[in-house]
Amino acid sequence: METLSSAQTVFSKRVFPVLWIGMLVLLAFIAIASHGWRQQPMMLAAPAFMGVVGVFLFRKLVWDLADEVQDGGSYLLVRKGDIEERVQLANVMNISFSMFANPRRLSLRLRTPGKLGDEISFIPKSPFFGFNPFGRNPVFENLIARVDQARLQARA
Repeated sequence: METLSSAQTVFSKRVFPVLWIGMLVLLAFIAIASHGWRQQPMMLAAPAFMGVVGVFLFRKLVWDLADEVQDGGSYLLVRKGDIEERVQLANVMNISFSMFANPRRLSLRLRTPGKLGDEISFIPKSPFFGFNPFGRNPVFENLIARVDQARLQARA
């Protein structure tokens, strides 16, 4: 089976949030240890605010991503944590690709919800776009064509 999801997923979901929150904790610790927060209360308020905003953004944009998506021909094998689900391409209602988000997300809206809900999002493998950030993602383009073909076959 070919893997459709990016190897960047582990970094985006696990490593970067720990680095982000760890950096903010370190800044707060330095502000407390140096007693600088007494003259400048913003030395504690800024890391606290950045932590709250960061956790909110991680929750909305990163932590809901599937860990791995593999192509099984007429279905996709999706793994998120301990949950593994087989999603038939004919069950996909809509496919969307957020080109301007970081990380780029490919989302599948399902007709019938499964163990992972009615929407599955993941970071697709993508080629280096170089100077063309508007380039098409081959995983996205391929899935659109295959989902359309699966729908036509399901109707027949």
